[in-house]
Amino acid sequence: MILQFSVTNYKTFKDRATLSLVASNYDKETRNLENIHVDETFNIKLLKSAVVYGANASGKSKLIEAMHFMSKFVCTSSMQSIDSKPIPVIPFVLNDKSETEPTEFEIIFIEERVLYRYGFEVNSQQVVSEWLYYRKNRKEVELFYRDGETFEMHAREFQKAKRVVKEELVRKNALLVSVAAQFNEKIAIEVVNWFKRLRVLYGLKESNYQAYTMGKTQDCDCKRKILSLLNAADLGIMDLTLQKLEVENLPANLPKEILDELIRKISPKTKDFFSDVSMKHSKYGKDQQVVGEVDFSLEKDESAGTRKFFSLIGPILDVLEHGYVLVIDELDAKLHPNLVSRIISMFNSAEHNPNNAQLIFNTHDTKLLSAGLFRRDQIWFVEKNKFGEARLYPLEDFVVRKTEPIEDNYVRGKYGAVPYLGQFEDSIRYALEKEPGYEGKEE
Repeated sequence: MILQFSVTNYKTFKDRATLSLVASNYDKETRNLENIHVDETFNIKLLKSAVVYGANASGKSKLIEAMHFMSKFVCTSSMQSIDSKPIPVIPFVLNDKSETEPTEFEIIFIEERVLYRYGFEVNSQQVVSEWLYYRKNRKEVELFYRDGETFEMHAREFQKAKRVVKEELVRKNALLVSVAAQFNEKIAIEVVNWFKRLRVLYGLKESNYQAYTMGKTQDCDCKRKILSLLNAADLGIMDLTLQKLEVENLPANLPKEILDELIRKISPKTKDFFSDVSMKHSKYGKDQQVVGEVDFSLEKDESAGTRKFFSLIGPILDVLEHGYVLVIDELDAKLHPNLVSRIISMFNSAEHNPNNAQLIFNTHDTKLLSAGLFRRDQIWFVEKNKFGEARLYPLEDFVVRKTEPIEDNYVRGKYGAVPYLGQFEDSIRYALEKEPGYEGKEE
């Protein structure tokens, strides 16, 4: 489970932004107790979900993008194919000092009764610094600290990594933890595997993660669960069949954009191409009795909301089953608010989430604030100032009475993180005015 994620000098975040999933002690009453998991090893109360609000272009998606970047870089930086490539990191460029400084990422998480704190600083050319600490009881132990090409290593707990460094196998644009995992350093493998299991669904195109759900339907038990959730969402889908595409039949001169779209639909397990999903619906006669079935194409016939929910089901089932972390950009996009509420409730539920999976997402759906789904420490805001700098802060920063209408107060701007539209009507009126002398001009 994640305790905390921090990012500094990344795109719209100039100063350090920290998202914490450690539950506060503000609420002594018994409401929303299911929203919390108590880690008995470290006696820490952790939140099962967190939501981030903010205006358009405030930095909500950039926060999730930062988590996506960190995860992907940990999992891929050791690959030889990126030996000479620059690190695709972008600092805050609206300040002449920050644009030349490195970007920092740090995450604290618990895995198998061990608390890890891992982070690094990078610019486009190299890893500037990197560190890994772990804690099995009360004391935090430094496993390694890297300053450029200088490494300080724990003599006993990180021995294989020490040999990797001695043989100069760590490139300046690669992370030590990633390289050490390639050489069977046990702790490094555990850290990298945790990042591989971190599910970050970034971007509004559900095709980016649709292939995962497609692959899950090949397992009979998983298919049954997927159909159950589709049915629970009242989508009228009775059965589904994957449409496999034979690779050898693909034209050799396929345009790149089409090929990229097909690659996104490769099953992670079988490496098969699935071009579409056939969704079976009941067909009715004059007396409203079922007289047959009709197959709908997921891509051509089903709604955008159906496509997104289908794509989400695979990752949702996976993290709930194994107790992983799921991070979703714009969870509410294309989905009905009632369906979004049910997804959140699944993660907050002791019955449906017995392995304490976590859900982190951003949204514009303010109705969720009045639905009784969240504790106050689960609600976060992102606001950008006039200098383009984003700030992340929790609802806990405000004095909030138990009976206070959080949704109404947020919409009215009491907590910030809403667009300032004071001159919106004047601007629209000005934009629609015809320029003097316009009328009568010849086309």
